[in-house]
Amino acid sequence: MSEGLEASFDKRFTGGAHIHLDHFTVADGPGVTVLFGPSGVGKTTVLRCLAGLEKPEQGSIRYGNEVWLDTDSRAFLSPSRRRLGFVPQEYALFPHLTVEHNVAYGLRELPDAERGQRLRETLAWLELESLATRFPRELSGGQQQRVALARAVARRPRLLLLDEPLSALDVPARARLRSELRRLLLQFGVPAILVTHDRTEALALGDQLDVMHSGTIVQQGPVDEVLSRPANLAVANIVGVETVLPGCVAGIVEGLVTIALGNQMLTAWAPDLPADTGDVYVCIRAEDVILAKGELPPSSPRNCLEATVVRLTQEAPMVRVELHCGFPLLALLTRRACEEMALQENHRVRALIKAPQIHVIAHRTREEKK
Repeated sequence: MSEGLEASFDKRFTGGAHIHLDHFTVADGPGVTVLFGPSGVGKTTVLRCLAGLEKPEQGSIRYGNEVWLDTDSRAFLSPSRRRLGFVPQEYALFPHLTVEHNVAYGLRELPDAERGQRLRETLAWLELESLATRFPRELSGGQQQRVALARAVARRPRLLLLDEPLSALDVPARARLRSELRRLLLQFGVPAILVTHDRTEALALGDQLDVMHSGTIVQQGPVDEVLSRPANLAVANIVGVETVLPGCVAGIVEGLVTIALGNQMLTAWAPDLPADTGDVYVCIRAEDVILAKGELPPSSPRNCLEATVVRLTQEAPMVRVELHCGFPLLALLTRRACEEMALQENHRVRALIKAPQIHVIAHRTREEKK
């Protein structure tokens, strides 16, 4: 049995909802696995099943050589014996307890001396000593988050579960605390599973990304790889690829694929695309689109499209640029880049896209098109 978490189970709810997890694994050691997807796909249910707060009807959950759940043998390990830390969405701090008593709540089974030492270490590590006598109502959202995390890690869990840990914060606080949370999770040194539907959080916090759709995991891998190379149309929509368009393969030469999108032609680097592919979906991330005016350098990207600026939308600190170049295309630029080009609606620009940054998803073979 390998170290780390292994889970395969089915959880059904009255009304038809069905969660099916197949060979979900998390390696032992520091690192963050993100369960990603829109609301209602079962992310929190998966977390609660792993924690022992929900009981699947069928399947197994193991950590190393320890069985947490095996429906065939009717084995079930209670949440308190799984040695994991759980941080719910709203933090669930006890309002009538101070910070130090909230953190110490899970240490009641320890001898007094060890409990005191563990409490002092945890408060110091998360810089909560000065807040020890405050109540949750006297704390900011970020401080409450640190207290919830402290309570979870004080017990020295082997696995940490976090359910939308930043959702209760306002937007500025959320942006400020992402990097701090990432640092703390890696510093703690145990694997963490984090639920979110926010792509920015997934990028900032995760090492591995598991995308959920309709109660099951449809793609998993390193965060950057999954976000930039979705396996199918459903994943492309879930991870928020800004431009997804149907196209037709016009030719494939040594991994370079020529694709017709209406009257326009694009060239993509897709060496794994089957040779008999006819129809495809073209995926282009907004941050991979370069806009230029004037003369282009000799080393400019393979795809150079004449485009018209349709709309500019401020999305601080970036600007979302809607273009039309025979097909709709989105670009994401800094404010400074827009100001330097003096971009305005109806301006003519060139949209530059490198061939490797166009992701191609096979849709139908030539035979299927007939």
